[in-house]
Amino acid sequence: MHFAIIDDHPLFREALLSTVHVAFPDAQVDEADSLTSACDMLARSDAIDLILLDLSMQGVTGFDGLIQIRGRFPRVPILVVSGLDDAQIVHEAMRCGAAGFVPKASGKALLTEAITEVLGGGVFLPKEYRRTQTARPSRAGADMLDRLKTLTPAQMRVLSLVKRGKLNKQIAYELNVGESTVKAHISEIMRKLGVASRTQAVIETSALDFDVILSGPAKVD
Repeated sequence: MHFAIIDDHPLFREALLSTVHVAFPDAQVDEADSLTSACDMLARSDAIDLILLDLSMQGVTGFDGLIQIRGRFPRVPILVVSGLDDAQIVHEAMRCGAAGFVPKASGKALLTEAITEVLGGGVFLPKEYRRTQTARPSRAGADMLDRLKTLTPAQMRVLSLVKRGKLNKQIAYELNVGESTVKAHISEIMRKLGVASRTQAVIETSALDFDVILSGPAKVD
């Protein structure tokens, strides 16, 4: 088996690595401490069987990391292992394409069970969250999430940089493309999201950040 652990906390990466090696002694495990290094690592390998992903990493907003990895590497299942274990965050993570969710407070036995279930082609949620799956996100949040899924990986990268306040020139430099390409991406992003400006795109997609989701549907609307 070949695993990828993506988490910016070295102690937790070590704990995950230990759990994986106990359950799968012969497994190969690659590690990344940022979204950028994770995407570079995943792009170099076509043999990853499972990604273990932390949602909260430096430089990552809301579900951006999960959505970007899901979009760029759609064939690799993602098991989210997160300290943010609110029921609605679990629900949204699954809507964004995760194959399972395990709270960081879980023991090794539960994590091993989750890994085994997802590797077998299943979907894993702890029992306490299975009972809350009928809970629905607000209509506005769900609608925007569906629109985000229509963005290409390149458009997701541009949107992520726009949300960080980068100008077109800076985005072009970071992505090594021309400014005209960036402008074209932004126009298409606005069209797909149904917004009239890049500012509105940032405001609308910020509704999928963790703090907004945790504050309840009324504030998302």
